[in-house]
Amino acid sequence: MSELTPNKPSRSAKTGDMRRASARAARSRARSFAVQALYQVLVGRNPPEDVDAFTRDLSGFHKADSVHFDALLHGCADQAAVLDALILPLLDRKMAEISPIEHAVLWIGCYEMQHCLDIPWRVVINECIELAKEFGGTDGHKYVNAVLNGLAPQLRALEVQADKQAKAAEPAPAAD
Repeated sequence: MSELTPNKPSRSAKTGDMRRASARAARSRARSFAVQALYQVLVGRNPPEDVDAFTRDLSGFHKADSVHFDALLHGCADQAAVLDALILPLLDRKMAEISPIEHAVLWIGCYEMQHCLDIPWRVVINECIELAKEFGGTDGHKYVNAVLNGLAPQLRALEVQADKQAKAAEPAPAAD
């Protein structure tokens, strides 16, 4: 009979963690492909169906969560006017002055906050910041962060409030 080491997770726990990490990575890849696809929709005015077919042929797409990609591409394209209406009041400039990459990332963040309730709001924002860093301009991620943090209380009010209450309940750090 073998003893279990208290700090060592079981093999099944490790497998579960790897599956969750793999699922997160696949979703992150889906977001990356969605930004590129939405860019083509925004800049090239290409129909989402054409962009979808083109994107699926790109190298590495097979590692992406294709269901999440579909939801982002088609959901954002179909709801563009609604997403823009939510984003616009938080901008300090006209929508036409926002880079197409930042615009696409904001669509993704807004869409996920509205429709992907299994993804925590902070994860949505962090993923969008990473997308803006990877594909956008020098400080575009700061702008994306500010806009999405402004949207979160509106789109995820209960979740944001619960996080604030949890943070307020944390004990203050001890002074040295």
